[in-house]
Amino acid sequence: MSNVLTLNGGSSSVRFAAYDATDPVSKLLDGKIERIGAGGTTLTVNGNRGQPSQTTAVDAADHRSAAGFLLNWLASQPVFATVCAVGHRVVHGMTHSDPERVTPDLVAELKRIRPYDPEHLPREIELIDAVTRRHPALPQVACFDTAFHRTMPRVATILPIPRRYEAKGVQRYGFHGLSYTYLMGELARVAGAEAAHGRVILAHLGNGASLAAVRGGRCVDTSMGFTPTAGLVMSTRSGDLDPGVMSFLASTESMDAAAYEKMVTHESGLLGVSETSSDIRDLLAREASDVRAAEAVALFCYQAKKWIGSFAAALGGLDTLVFAGGIGENAVSIRARICEGLQFLGVELNDARNAHAAPSISADSGRVAVRVIRTDEESVIASSTIRVLGLNTTEDG
Repeated sequence: MSNVLTLNGGSSSVRFAAYDATDPVSKLLDGKIERIGAGGTTLTVNGNRGQPSQTTAVDAADHRSAAGFLLNWLASQPVFATVCAVGHRVVHGMTHSDPERVTPDLVAELKRIRPYDPEHLPREIELIDAVTRRHPALPQVACFDTAFHRTMPRVATILPIPRRYEAKGVQRYGFHGLSYTYLMGELARVAGAEAAHGRVILAHLGNGASLAAVRGGRCVDTSMGFTPTAGLVMSTRSGDLDPGVMSFLASTESMDAAAYEKMVTHESGLLGVSETSSDIRDLLAREASDVRAAEAVALFCYQAKKWIGSFAAALGGLDTLVFAGGIGENAVSIRARICEGLQFLGVELNDARNAHAAPSISADSGRVAVRVIRTDEESVIASSTIRVLGLNTTEDG
């Protein structure tokens, strides 16, 4: 049996999984390397089929050494002997609308557009290069996070700055597209094609957080923009800011572009407001005794509520609201607070269903179906890799 390896590189982590090349795909192995470059780097292999997870310390000071460690470890696993292809999540694809086989020309293009996403692209390119160096004959496929949003109407992509910058690619792109692709497929599976073609808002809420508005199965708007720092307040990212903040800090604190980028990407969001933690679980535990934590939580929920309202306006109403991501899937009180006050849209939660993260958490009296769907970007990467390369699949898996 042939297997597909997926690699999902983040700013300080690499998620990996192995799937058999069937239709639908079936996961054989998965895990992650975390805290790359931050000290205390670990490899965690998730337990499948009831087995416990295992965590091992990793000596990796940067992404290059982490990639080398991971490939060495994978090579020692029996499943890797039958890996026939590697699929990568690539956060920024600019004008690419579909997954593509990795070629020297594509790698050269990704290196050229690194300034559009300096946080993720260099790490993802390093993973591609590492696989090429170690296994030059192994085909690789790039799956672009921006592709899902290529259907947005032009009015949703234009930035209100001089037009000459648009020629340089400065526009709204949107991200989390692989997650949204999976969520729409799952929505169709569990609720039917009619629900998936209705007016849908997808809320991918995790360390990185965004929302997308979908109508007729096509994305019409999303909260992230030119970079993944835009939109909703996140764990350490600011989300949308008044452009005047940068000029103010430049004149009052002599802050240059690099320092500003570090501030809005790594020192802001929940961490910046709370001054204690970027983890919503920590903040929920402290909010009763720490006003800063309480304000960070309130800000996150308030902004998510506003985005839902604005997207309902863009869609002309709302039929389905989906929560996903680490926060969206697991934080009962966050879902409740975001939905509180949205009754005018037809959003009503069933408290018992919400407390148990049931697949459907809306009240029977609500006009809007509210769902919790566990996202799975890696399965989308695996399926896309199989399709692009024309690997053998079976009808029944």
